[in-house]
Amino acid sequence: MSRRLADIVMEARQRIAAAGLPDAAIDARHLVAGLLELNLTDLVVSGDRALTQDQIDIISAAVARRIAREPVHRILGHRDFHGVRLHLSPATLEPRPDTEVLVDAIVPHARRMAATQGRVSLIDLGTGTGAIALALLAEIPEMQAVGVDLSAEALETARRNADVNGVGDRFRTVESRWFEKISGSFDIIVSNPPYIKTEVIGELEPDVRHYDPMLALDGGPDGLDAYRELAMHAPKYLAPQGIIGLEIGYDQREAVSALFQEQNCSLIEALRDLGGQDRVLLFEK
Repeated sequence: MSRRLADIVMEARQRIAAAGLPDAAIDARHLVAGLLELNLTDLVVSGDRALTQDQIDIISAAVARRIAREPVHRILGHRDFHGVRLHLSPATLEPRPDTEVLVDAIVPHARRMAATQGRVSLIDLGTGTGAIALALLAEIPEMQAVGVDLSAEALETARRNADVNGVGDRFRTVESRWFEKISGSFDIIVSNPPYIKTEVIGELEPDVRHYDPMLALDGGPDGLDAYRELAMHAPKYLAPQGIIGLEIGYDQREAVSALFQEQNCSLIEALRDLGGQDRVLLFEK
């Protein structure tokens, strides 16, 4: 006997809520819509649509995974980010909407460079899924980008994402610890590095602690290890009139700014995320 889509969404929401997870309604809608390849509007207007038993079983199994605290987009295998679709892997951080603030901050600078130079070069350190670099490549046709990561699996995921989003011809990858295997200079240097204090890792939600790679989370005893590396080396790879764009933790603005100012970099812009927390810093040399 077939069952209605609306009933299955309701059942998914009730199961997730009963497990004590917040945002059960949002999770249920995104999970069911993603599995059935519908948008959220379709989910509402097609509530009377009959589902097959196979579809019902797939949704039920996915709800069980969410109850076990696997994130919705890990279950779906992909996440949309600033207009690009990104496949996820165990070696990559799941991109968050807050990181789109960094992309938005870089876009006007990249467009200015494209208008004056005819081309723009970018390097994304700790690229993971390629989120920042690929979103910017999609926005700026004159841009060429390099994605750097210590994980070969992450770089494979980033290359796949570049091809899927039609920017693979302008994106290359380098397996490297920060700048160790990098040469040349870049108009734009960006990074969303690990910035969580080591002692705090164990307090993170299971959705993050069990599914995001530790390499992308652990920023050392004070959360600033990566920023020290970037501050020490990034200015040497920055082209004249270039900019450095960084995502930071909510309480790291002053500390990160000081590290870059010690290397003769000036803070030119600081932006907050959707929750009103400090999230992005832009520097110039």
